[in-house]
Amino acid sequence: MAVHGLLFAIMFFVSLQTNVFAYQYQVGNLQSWNVPTSEDPKVYANWPKKLTFRIGDSLLFLYPPSEDSVIQVTKESYNACNLKDPILFMNNGNSLFNITTPGIFYFTSGVSGHCEKSQKLQITVYASDGSLPPSYSPSDALDDNAPSYPTVFGGIPSGPSPSSSSTVKTSFLMFVAIGVLIFGVV
Repeated sequence: MAVHGLLFAIMFFVSLQTNVFAYQYQVGNLQSWNVPTSEDPKVYANWPKKLTFRIGDSLLFLYPPSEDSVIQVTKESYNACNLKDPILFMNNGNSLFNITTPGIFYFTSGVSGHCEKSQKLQITVYASDGSLPPSYSPSDALDDNAPSYPTVFGGIPSGPSPSSSSTVKTSFLMFVAIGVLIFGVV
C-alpha cells in the first residue's frame, strides 16, 4: 500500500509539469500606460507585433489612477478616438484585462486627447488551434519589423517559444512512461 502512495505522488508531481502556460503582459513593457514620448511615438503600435496573445493571457495596464484610465472600445471607436460608450472602463491604476476569447481587441486611454496622441493599443488573440478570429482581415495585420522594449521591472515573458510545445509533449510522454512503469510494478 505504501508503494502505491509513493507511485501516486510521483505521478502527481510529474503531471504538474504538463501545465498550461499563460502570460501576463505589462502593456508596452513600460513603467506606465501613458501618452507616448517623442522618442517612441509608436510604442503601442509596435509593442504587440512580436507577441502572440492567447486565451488565458492577460494585459496589465499600469498608470497613476488620478491621471489616466484605460477603456476597451470597438474598432470604429478606436479608429475615430471616440471615448463614448466603451465596452469596458478601468481606472484603478493597476488594470488587468484577462483574455478569455479569441478576437481583435482595441484599447485607448479614457482621458480626452490621449488617444489622438497615440495612446491606444490593438491586439489580436488567436484561437487555441492557431486560427485567426472570424473578424480578422489583412488590414488588421501588424508589421513584422517591431522592436522589443526593455522594462524597468525586468523581462516580461514574450509568450511561449516554439520549443515550449515540445516541452509539454516531452513532459506528457514522461508522465505516460512513469504510469506504464507503475502499473507494470503493481
